[in-house]
Amino acid sequence: MMRYFKILYLFWSTAIAAEMEYRANFVLTALSSLGGLIGSLFGLFLFYRTGYTFGGWSWQEALIVLGIFTLLQGLSATFLVPNLNRIVKHVQEGTLDFVLLKPVSSQFWLSTYTVSPWGLTDVIFGSVAIGYAGIQLNLRLSDYFLSVIPLGFGFVILYSLWFILGATSIWFVKIYNVTEVLRGLVDAGRYPIAAYPASYRVFFTFVVPVTFLTTIPAQTMLNRVEWPWIVGGGILALVLLYCTHQFWRFALRFYTSASS
Repeated sequence: MMRYFKILYLFWSTAIAAEMEYRANFVLTALSSLGGLIGSLFGLFLFYRTGYTFGGWSWQEALIVLGIFTLLQGLSATFLVPNLNRIVKHVQEGTLDFVLLKPVSSQFWLSTYTVSPWGLTDVIFGSVAIGYAGIQLNLRLSDYFLSVIPLGFGFVILYSLWFILGATSIWFVKIYNVTEVLRGLVDAGRYPIAAYPASYRVFFTFVVPVTFLTTIPAQTMLNRVEWPWIVGGGILALVLLYCTHQFWRFALRFYTSASS
């Protein structure tokens, strides 16, 4: 385990050092993230300006959901996008051969090789939105920390789904559109799940588990969640993580080396 931590430190320190050569990117990314958050806030405001609520969710409570979505989006841009989007490229260009030859887990290498610090701007803005709404709702510090547990489960669920889709590139080389579809579905998490019709709520809970990404963490923060939902999210995260590992091993059986 310590060996992998050392490898992870080398990966990320090298990636951050390389990214720091283009510091102007931080300003551009911050402006882009701020613009995206303002656009989302405006969309939320259009619903609430007439007194309408999402299934009993107040403005501040819906803002927490949006803040968690923005935070999760930042974590994805930092850790998932720069790594998992490259799986298709590795298969297309044959560079996956070099990954498989390395004396470490290929899934670990593909999932953690690089990191993009520019996604942290979304993490900051999302945290600010959550903090502002929390102050309005008189939330305690323990409420914030408690929501970290289901938020972690949600991140693992998102990683697992994304990696499985990336692994299918071994059969279907050009699947960029599929990953974009996943990101589009995840966008539904910017609003409370109660905002959608019953059939959509079923879909976003049991088919594409968007509910576990933002709504369950928000409900946990607001002390409105039933514990079986948190336990279910944890079980789902562990099952998907296990399935991800097994699916990757299965997919590699069909991988044809670029040199063969």
